[in-house]
Amino acid sequence: MIVAYIDAYKGLFGVEPICRVLKDHDFKIAPSTYYAYRSRPASARSLSDARLLPIVAEVHRDNYGVYWVRKMWRALLRRGELVGRDQVARLMRLGRLRGATRARRPKRGAAPLQGVRAPDLVRRDWFRGAPDLVWVADFTHVRTREGWMYVSFLQDGFSRRILGFTVRSSMGAELVTSALLQAVSVRRRTDPTFVADGVIHHSDAGAQYVSLALTEKLLDHGVTGSIGRVGTAHDNALMESTIGLYKTELVNRRAIGWDSRQELETATARWVAWFNRERLHGELGYRPPIEIEMEYLQNQRLPRQAA
Repeated sequence: MIVAYIDAYKGLFGVEPICRVLKDHDFKIAPSTYYAYRSRPASARSLSDARLLPIVAEVHRDNYGVYWVRKMWRALLRRGELVGRDQVARLMRLGRLRGATRARRPKRGAAPLQGVRAPDLVRRDWFRGAPDLVWVADFTHVRTREGWMYVSFLQDGFSRRILGFTVRSSMGAELVTSALLQAVSVRRRTDPTFVADGVIHHSDAGAQYVSLALTEKLLDHGVTGSIGRVGTAHDNALMESTIGLYKTELVNRRAIGWDSRQELETATARWVAWFNRERLHGELGYRPPIEIEMEYLQNQRLPRQAA
């Protein structure tokens, strides 16, 4: 720190005068000591830091600036950088890089029920060992200069992949039916023979999720509805967690706020693509959702190939 200070101001005041002033303030360093230090060859650690620091900054920036040490370390390892976790922590301190801290999501008041509420078929067991067994859904609200916007998500419980999202200016049933139809479409783009028969669609007991419109869409596609208990967020904790990440990693980090629905929708689409293809998830062994699905499909093909 003292050497860096002298480096910064020696052009204005000179090394010797700076050392005298520092000595008067109990920071004792002789000019000869400074010159000896500057003449030393760079250490292996300083050379390594000089190479890695811009890489760490780039990885941090490319991941929305949300990673703390653990995920930064994993991301660098996946990139082929053989670094230690403590080394990453030190480099992040040097670069003044901080991750995102998730705020607690405010609770929505329970909406009045509009239809027959489905039973809870999931009971907090979202991970069933394969994709398209449990889909979870929920929505949140975001303030923009055009007014409140509502963003719904639908996510696969096995891979954590977000299969559908919708941004609307109202909380009507179309907010959640569109996310469902988008999820079916995403699966059919990969597999034209995909049918959703047997998929469980799990949500909270909001009015949109017990509406006649959503019920009809679920029946049309052979999807079974499932709803957690009223006022119990833990029954839909997986989706609550994902929405918390969305608010922390995208929505709340924009200090100037959001101008319009279009701006929010475009940014959300980019975040969803990153979430599915790049974001490292601790619950998935620090891998992204699409990698989990590809691995599952590959493992399914192996027995047939062996036969």
